[in-house]
Amino acid sequence: MADKNNWQQEAKRVATGIRFRVLDHTIRNNGGYLSQACSAAEILATLYTHIMKLGPSTAPMIPPPFQGVPNINNPEYTTGAGYNGPCTPDYDRFFLSPAHYALVLYTVLIETGRMAPEGLTQFNQDGSTVEMIGAEHSPGFEMMGGSLAQTLSQAGGIALARILRNQKGRIWVFMSDGEFQEGQVWEAFQTLAHYGIDNLSVFVDVNGQQCDGEVKNVMGIEPLEQRLRAFGAFVLKADGHDPDALCTAAAADHADRPLVVLCYTDSCRGVPLLEQRRPLLHYVRFKNEAERREYATFLQKHMPDQQTP
Repeated sequence: MADKNNWQQEAKRVATGIRFRVLDHTIRNNGGYLSQACSAAEILATLYTHIMKLGPSTAPMIPPPFQGVPNINNPEYTTGAGYNGPCTPDYDRFFLSPAHYALVLYTVLIETGRMAPEGLTQFNQDGSTVEMIGAEHSPGFEMMGGSLAQTLSQAGGIALARILRNQKGRIWVFMSDGEFQEGQVWEAFQTLAHYGIDNLSVFVDVNGQQCDGEVKNVMGIEPLEQRLRAFGAFVLKADGHDPDALCTAAAADHADRPLVVLCYTDSCRGVPLLEQRRPLLHYVRFKNEAERREYATFLQKHMPDQQTP
């Protein structure tokens, strides 16, 4: 956790680093989940620098290669949980549900000193754990999210186990709003409410965007706040780009209920060039070299120390 007297400054520094590191990666590789970095930067930066109680990373600064799937004959198998610190009763645990945000999570780990920048050179390479769609062996992950929206159910089971064992560490889950189109999410909240699981908090990136366009047009999820309350959650809304608002929401008293913070965000925040692509912002692949140069010029202007080809 950052120093209590300057945590806002540190959170903003990390958020800026997330955006421009993902932008740099997108330019270098002619593709990337850039809008997710724009919308989620302050949420993840605030969680990692101030809200969550995580111990120092226990994982290698440069991620190791993939060691195979877990089984009794594979003692070398490890998850990526160590990047979030030791999994002990007093420390919190973090679960990222939308696995396509993996690149964003990797940059969070880099900006907070938990992974070396060189780790991104392994991104989406054969034999690497630094996968484009994060898996349980990827840095910062410790479980598979399934095809979509299954992480909350698993995290809820872990949270219940911690309650039964009188463990103090909390469970934090990051979700995207499109996941609320999935029935399993609602089953999970029904279960969380039934068991009074209040050591679990969910931060939702409500950016209104998904693969095929705007969430409201693909399959509407509103009124999301009222629906969540009907399923037993304690719900707050916050500006997803305001670290103070996010921190205040995280500290709310929600006894016997899971906390859900609906973080309203802008998928183009910090990179206004993305506005030209609305409503299809899910994945950026440049249309031509001229567009790529336009983004590279923007990056060099706003972050001159960052070199791009």
